Amino acid sequence: MYMKQVFIKKENNHELILFFAGWGSDENLFCRDIKEGYDYMLCFDYQDLEFDYTPVMQYENITVLAWSMGVWVATNILSKEKASTLKIKEKIAFNGTTNPINDTYGIPVEIFKGTMDNFSDKTLTRFRRRICGNTENTKEFLSHLPYRSMDSLKQELWGLWNMVHEDDKEKSLKWDMAIIGMSDKIFPPENQIASWKDTETQVVTQADMEHYCSEFFNHFLLNPEKSNIYQYGKVY
Repeated sequence: MYMKQVFIKKENNHELILFFAGWGSDENLFCRDIKEGYDYMLCFDYQDLEFDYTPVMQYENITVLAWSMGVWVATNILSKEKASTLKIKEKIAFNGTTNPINDTYGIPVEIFKGTMDNFSDKTLTRFRRRICGNTENTKEFLSHLPYRSMDSLKQELWGLWNMVHEDDKEKSLKWDMAIIGMSDKIFPPENQIASWKDTETQVVTQADMEHYCSEFFNHFLLNPEKSNIYQYGKVY
């Protein structure tokens, strides 16, 4: 079973935005306007890490965005030998880390496990409120609500738990930039900062940004160049 790889926009352009979304996502959540001259592929539903590289090999320039658990997934996918021929221009991580279930560098273990063990409609509703953080953001999220079944969400959650805990290989992939929302209630900001501290990754922090930020996603998809992201906060 492959993870889902959906072209939101495919016009045979030379440039591609390759977006690894977070847990629980689908194309409805991230079907948005894209900059002219770019195609756009969304990856989601990580019940395993099987990735088809063929559709993205044709592009002359690939800009990678990864959000939340998608940062870990992208790190694995793009570290494999098959990815070595991909012409990746920039890799930008948003509110996620390469150690996603970790008391120091990611989501605290007991919090992730508690969500998984007690997964229900009520748990999902509470989680979605936490990723949005405020009423306005929640309302916007609900207008793009993912069409995912409870069973598929639970399977993905368990799949991520198992794969992360079986992952003991060092990854050579280097991220160009990490954007950290200092109001993130899923990946604690201090854990994100610690995760990127001893890397070559440039860190940008934004004081009032939540884990899910529709404004940022919209801006990025219309302005995917790294130089357009500095407005989002303090640069380290």
